[in-house]
Amino acid sequence: MKKQTGSGFGNALRQLTVPLVAIAILIVFNLIRDPAFFSVTTTVNNTGRTVLAGNLISIINGASELAILAMGMTLVTAASGGQDIAVGATAAVCGSVFVKVLSSGASITGLSILIAVVACIAAGMLCGLFNGTLVSVFKIQPMIATLILFTCGRSIAYWINGGATPTVSSPIVTAIGSFIPGVPVPTPIFIVIFVGLCFGLLFRFTSIRLYMQSVGINQRAARLNGINPVVIKMLAFVLLGVCCAFSGVISVSRLSLINHETILLEIEMDAILAVAIGGNSLGGGKFRMAGSVLGAYAIQALTTTLYAMKVPSTDIKAYKAVVIILLVVLGSPVVKKAFANLKLKWAQRSAKGAEA
Repeated sequence: MKKQTGSGFGNALRQLTVPLVAIAILIVFNLIRDPAFFSVTTTVNNTGRTVLAGNLISIINGASELAILAMGMTLVTAASGGQDIAVGATAAVCGSVFVKVLSSGASITGLSILIAVVACIAAGMLCGLFNGTLVSVFKIQPMIATLILFTCGRSIAYWINGGATPTVSSPIVTAIGSFIPGVPVPTPIFIVIFVGLCFGLLFRFTSIRLYMQSVGINQRAARLNGINPVVIKMLAFVLLGVCCAFSGVISVSRLSLINHETILLEIEMDAILAVAIGGNSLGGGKFRMAGSVLGAYAIQALTTTLYAMKVPSTDIKAYKAVVIILLVVLGSPVVKKAFANLKLKWAQRSAKGAEA
């Protein structure tokens, strides 16, 4: 039993190698470039409260929406062997529903915010159910199926609020997107932890993780073992819809308004890259959600580093593309196999040298 546990830990560590190495390289590079880059200080925000500040806080806080979406994207990738390219548009729809519910009342209270969050989650689940139905029932390739919401999702978000960009002025909403009074840590960080704990409990007390991996590895074998691939794939998309809802709420709460055109714009590719950098196969099967979360923080750390280096915003995507290509290539099966062969040859030479 101990041997299996150690082997499992070793496999987990190997899968997390790429995101951990990426983060380590960024840390070393920034410490050389600016030793104070990761220093955490305290400052007084606009409301007069003392909060934590610094690049490290900005990275962890700024990656909140991406980290949550990466968790959901991991499940969809594992179960369906494809990716959802409509997560940004789905988050826009959810955010519009959140704002619509809040702006429809006379005043914003804790109860109305709770109702808005529930409505937002319901909207995300419906979007996920729509995508999941196309993929699991009608056998449409995930990227093509989700292209529908990718194309029209932001228009739906626009229609929900009648083309307006209403604001939601409320201390509670502001606290969701920034800081809870008396707590110096940004609230979105706690939301990421909450979502991660929910998934952890789901995997701990149910067999969802095993079912999704089984369907992703061999759908026919999973069906012969009593697992319904249609239900599992649909569930994966629904859970991703819930993640989109949480990300939409955070994004709206940061600015206290909804802009359907810019909310989480182009975050789809970052979410997919976070899954890939996290060591998860984009072809489905076994997954490790922690890797995707680390991949999200690695992407945000890279973005923050480029901004700190005064790289123009128009050039950041090109720099990110080069770095991400290197990371993905280094984590590819071909490169891993090559390193494994080199390691084996080195071990054989060492053994021969010891015998001599």
